[in-house]
Amino acid sequence: MRRSLMLLLLASLTLAGPADARERHHKSAQSAQADVPGQFDYYALSLSWSPSYCAGHTDPNQCGTGRKLGFVLHGLWPQYDKGYPSDCSTVALSAADQQKYAPMFPSPTLITHEWPKHGTCSGLAPAAYFDLTASLKARVVIPAQFQQPAQPVRTSNAQFIQSFLQTNSTLVSDSVLPFCTGGGRFLQELHACFDKSGASRSCGVTEIKRSQKSCGQDTFLVQSVR
Repeated sequence: MRRSLMLLLLASLTLAGPADARERHHKSAQSAQADVPGQFDYYALSLSWSPSYCAGHTDPNQCGTGRKLGFVLHGLWPQYDKGYPSDCSTVALSAADQQKYAPMFPSPTLITHEWPKHGTCSGLAPAAYFDLTASLKARVVIPAQFQQPAQPVRTSNAQFIQSFLQTNSTLVSDSVLPFCTGGGRFLQELHACFDKSGASRSCGVTEIKRSQKSCGQDTFLVQSVR
């Protein structure tokens, strides 16, 4: 009987596979820290590099002919020093707020994803959250070479960060992080980190390490706008 139970257990583990095991571990790790609105350590403003996104997508709102978008708003994400909260409440986004703030995003449907997953964790009402998002985005000045490059720009992790620090005197060390795709070959997005009052602050150690691993090659390419 004991042998049969053991064989049944081994079979179930084999069928689950490593991906399911990682998902169970992720859920277990997240459950150790309750996701409560307003209880987080800092914000990460995520700006996607549109040419990288459009290299694999055909969204006409963002990738239509002649759009020539560079950095676009992905979202403002409450973060823990390790990990992040998500889906912290069921507060709904009103039709009026959706209509007012959807144009901040490259695609009007993105707001319907960002508010429930990230916005609800801010502890702010939708209007206050999106007003803060717009304010922080406006404060990050994009260096000239990354605004609308007609040709690809090759840079390193350190050079990319330094260009933002030189262009933005209020940004502190480790407050801007690049993230790459394609095995570290292409820029995918950047995160700019702020405390709850909106002041620049260093991103969490986990995010810094993730950035360095993501853009781990000697250099990466910032693709030209389309």
